[in-house]
Amino acid sequence: MNGAEKRGPDTDDRLRLSLEATFDQALDLNQALEPFFRALESHAGTWMPEVVEGKRQYTYSRDSVLKALDEKRGKKSMSVGLSRATWPVLDMSLRLSLPPSAPRLYVWISVQPLSLFRETAPCSEFVGMVRAWASHYPVAGATANSLAEDQLAEGSSPDSAVDPSEETGDDRIQEVSWLNVFGPKLVERLGRERMLSTPAHLVEELPNGSVLLVLRPTAADFASDEARVAQARAHVHLRPDLDFDTVLRTLRERSAALAPVEPRFHPDLAPLLSRLSGEYAISERQQKIAELNVFQPPEPEEWLPVALPSDVASPAQVHSGYGDLTEGLMAALHTKVPSILDATPESLTDLDFYFWRENFPERYKRELIDTHTAPALGAYLGGILVKRLGGTWIPRQNPEESQVRVGKRVWLPFLRARRYMASRQSLLTHSLTQFFREAERHRS
Repeated sequence: MNGAEKRGPDTDDRLRLSLEATFDQALDLNQALEPFFRALESHAGTWMPEVVEGKRQYTYSRDSVLKALDEKRGKKSMSVGLSRATWPVLDMSLRLSLPPSAPRLYVWISVQPLSLFRETAPCSEFVGMVRAWASHYPVAGATANSLAEDQLAEGSSPDSAVDPSEETGDDRIQEVSWLNVFGPKLVERLGRERMLSTPAHLVEELPNGSVLLVLRPTAADFASDEARVAQARAHVHLRPDLDFDTVLRTLRERSAALAPVEPRFHPDLAPLLSRLSGEYAISERQQKIAELNVFQPPEPEEWLPVALPSDVASPAQVHSGYGDLTEGLMAALHTKVPSILDATPESLTDLDFYFWRENFPERYKRELIDTHTAPALGAYLGGILVKRLGGTWIPRQNPEESQVRVGKRVWLPFLRARRYMASRQSLLTHSLTQFFREAERHRS
């Protein structure tokens, strides 16, 4: 189990680094990667890798990384994954191209949460690590930024289709990240003097002609207005064709989209909606919370004030059939929704979340849903009303008329299940969780 699994839902922003460089393929691999290891081990600190992913997992060491690279050697490249078993969460990979391909070294790092980088010390260490790599390995380019910021930038950049690189010769810089390394060819095309005079926290010329640019002392405050002004100034300096006010307005709009929204979900659905919001991209999450805050599901209508009399010849046989349906549902879903075996209100919320996440009503054949899934859910839902609220089944020949008496009302779980499975949206408007909570309020 890694750090992310121990901490629960993946809800925090993170700092991501992407670096592309060249390396000397003539060297022994251990020699070629010695500067990489040295910088990582000297600067990573709290997010230092603990686990190496090869054909199996190893404890981090230089030897285990080399072993895993060899295990995952392909025809064109070799790669290795690095992670942590404890908090903070790390997702890191190293890939090396193999001859006759160009000698490329790719590094990707994701450290979660981004709040680790709200102080200057860890940010300085991170910059020191990238500086060491970029000074030794000729860099084509590197950026480090908030994941949420990168997601928003994809749709709001003035040149969303432009990706400056040394290979294409395009000198338009689409974005200025918190940390940037511009390769020597791009620096020359843009103008070394202009690059080195960029208004930023740190602008440093590296020995190989690359330029390291860091916008601010810390990475985590990227959405503050002070940081946005600094980002806009740097971007417009490097892109004189851009308008400062337009760039700054776009950046402020991104910050507004990321401003925290306090969840105020419908009380019956709060456990479900809080999980749903975590399924969206970090850049969209606050907007989704705001949308879910105003979501008001209709009150359940699947109930009667007076029971329809049972019209079945053998209630015991019908009850047994309900049990078979329930057991079939449990057998089908117990690995994906383990709590289904507990038959609790929380199990219903877990089912609501599972079916929504899978978009079950729209991904699976309607015949399967109508003839198997919905009836099984109706039996399961009714069984929970019986087990948890002291209800009593009143079976009918038409299953959608079958009722469970709870207090002064009788409830129609099979009808609810059919409506629930009509669409993805109906999983929320007709949730199993809300149906149970409404019955619970009327049991006395």
